[in-house]
Amino acid sequence: MNKVVEIRSYNLKPGSRGEFHRLVVEVSLPMLGRWGVDVVAFGPSPHDDNSYYLVRAYDSLEHRQSSQDAFYGSPEWRQGPREKIVSLIDSHTSIVIELDPSAVDSLRKSVPQNLSAPPNLGES
Repeated sequence: MNKVVEIRSYNLKPGSRGEFHRLVVEVSLPMLGRWGVDVVAFGPSPHDDNSYYLVRAYDSLEHRQSSQDAFYGSPEWRQGPREKIVSLIDSHTSIVIELDPSAVDSLRKSVPQNLSAPPNLGES
């Protein structure tokens, strides 16, 4: 059965990508893991200095919706890092596609998981 894959693209405030990446690695990823969210890939987009992406996989559209409702509605998110993370985002957009699980695994393996801020990330 295919996976539902969400590709979220963030347009960040100028100069904030380094701080955003730090928050993703140190705060968001561990939190998403606790909530059982399958993060396939994430990181700074190489095409400009203010873009960032997050790729997540779900079992179905319904699973995506219920997972996001639970996570984004939780006190852990709302009373935790939400304000700081959202303050660094100018805008974001999401697209959702269906992929074979092997394609999801290939994407997961092909994209380096940048767990530390690369030197080309702007300072906040």
